[in-house]
Amino acid sequence: MNPILATSVASLIAAVTALASAAGWVYPIGPPAGPAPVVHGFDPPDSPWLAGHRGTDLAGTAGAEVRAAGPGRVTYAGPLAGRGVVVIDHGTVRTTYEPVTASVTVGDAVIAGQAVGTLAAAGSHCAPDICLHWGAREGDRYVDPLALVGAAGGDVRLLPLDDRTLSGAPPPRPPAPAGLGWPVASPRVTSPFGMRVHPVTGIYKLHDGTDFGTACGTPVRAAAAGRVTDAGTRGAYGLQVTVDHGTIRGTPVSTSYSHLSALSVTPGQTLATGRPVGRAGDTGMSTGCHLHFMVYAGGRVTDPMPWLPAGRRPLT
Repeated sequence: MNPILATSVASLIAAVTALASAAGWVYPIGPPAGPAPVVHGFDPPDSPWLAGHRGTDLAGTAGAEVRAAGPGRVTYAGPLAGRGVVVIDHGTVRTTYEPVTASVTVGDAVIAGQAVGTLAAAGSHCAPDICLHWGAREGDRYVDPLALVGAAGGDVRLLPLDDRTLSGAPPPRPPAPAGLGWPVASPRVTSPFGMRVHPVTGIYKLHDGTDFGTACGTPVRAAAAGRVTDAGTRGAYGLQVTVDHGTIRGTPVSTSYSHLSALSVTPGQTLATGRPVGRAGDTGMSTGCHLHFMVYAGGRVTDPMPWLPAGRRPLT
């Protein structure tokens, strides 16, 4: 191992161990002192592009109490990407809990073992079973949360920041040539698909689409012909429209258009390529007027850009 990296790893392990010892950390679900019902352990990859698991999944039941693993302050509590999330800042370490129906609010001070919400079924990493996904991060690196309660079973393994999808598997390759058109005129990418620190919550997570900067009220158009499967308010995504395009060159494809200021379509409606689905806006968890454009290929979210025309030509 690189000597500098080895020193960094050793320092981080020492910091996490010292913090755990001082704080009297507990398990967030089940008996506070354990044992924990681990169904999927922390498993960072040997290389950034390989599959891995950025937290620990603990089995539970819907409605079970979820507790703060250590003392700290709540920095986020609410829906995020279709599931309830609670984030607690402990100083040098930040922990996350999902899916959770929060009973705390941002700014609340909590102690180790204090209830922060209840375990929800929707958004479970273990579906159709139910489990709590418990994550921990020290600075810009993920650590095994079980190390906080002295149950990691050896050295803390670190997961460097990278551009993998949350599942760790490479996204489906789009056909060539691309099969979609631009959803806005004069497209300008302001935030690409990939891992990033969320501008509102501060959570390092997958940005599951491409953001196109555009003025509020700008027409947003269907990237291909298809049928509207959903249109309405969708939590952090704000006003959102989803269109099923059927199979494009052998791959089932659907697209979503989020943070709209107005809708122009209704579920069940059939659309032609370029048909307006709504207008760009700033609804939901957003920091300004833009379009959050998502592509699902084979049922999995993937980078929209390879599916769009080369040369940054707008859809006409």
